[in-house]
Amino acid sequence: MSPTLMIVAFWLLFAATHIALSSIKLRPRIVGVIGGGGFLGMYSLVAFATFVPMVSTYFGNKHSGPMLWSISLSPAVEALVTIVMVLAFIIIVAGLLSPSPSSATANRDQPVVVMGVHYITRHAVFMAAGMFGLVHLIPNGFASDIAFFAGFPIFAVVGCLHQDARKLVTERERYADFHAATPLVPFTGKHTVQGLREIPLLSYGLGIGMTVVVRYFHPQWFG
Repeated sequence: MSPTLMIVAFWLLFAATHIALSSIKLRPRIVGVIGGGGFLGMYSLVAFATFVPMVSTYFGNKHSGPMLWSISLSPAVEALVTIVMVLAFIIIVAGLLSPSPSSATANRDQPVVVMGVHYITRHAVFMAAGMFGLVHLIPNGFASDIAFFAGFPIFAVVGCLHQDARKLVTERERYADFHAATPLVPFTGKHTVQGLREIPLLSYGLGIGMTVVVRYFHPQWFG
């Protein structure tokens, strides 16, 4: 099997197990047997068991297979990639500081409050990962690159839609208003400006700092 097909296979396996284990039918059965903590542990182990080999396969076979496009990393392209990555890191940090009510660690006993990064997207960490993958497709046009990076936005959208559908069934009273007030795709909601204003300055500082560090060490860490 070619490296590109292996990467696609790992993405499919990662997505299938991620969605199946969290499905309305299967998740309650597993939680009933091993408990909520046990489920989260098993869920994480399965995710690592499929995601880590995929990353390893890609890094061992970067820029392999046919080249489907070639876009040079001009100053304009580099600026675009950097800006998107700054936004992605800011959204990740803000999402970790203010977890979505859809997250596994959300406190179900507290009322849902929409603010800050939730006005940008209700699935901050997933969508930031999608932004990362999408913008990295621009300068990486080989088949293995496309298989790897395209998986991030595709899985982000599919996974989040699945999570929304599940929450609207299992936690409808708690989740419906939050779902209606927040966008899935980042920066497409009516209150984006308000969300940007409400994101803590710490998120901006850490997001920019993380981008600077990753950009500086990118050649050594990622090639």
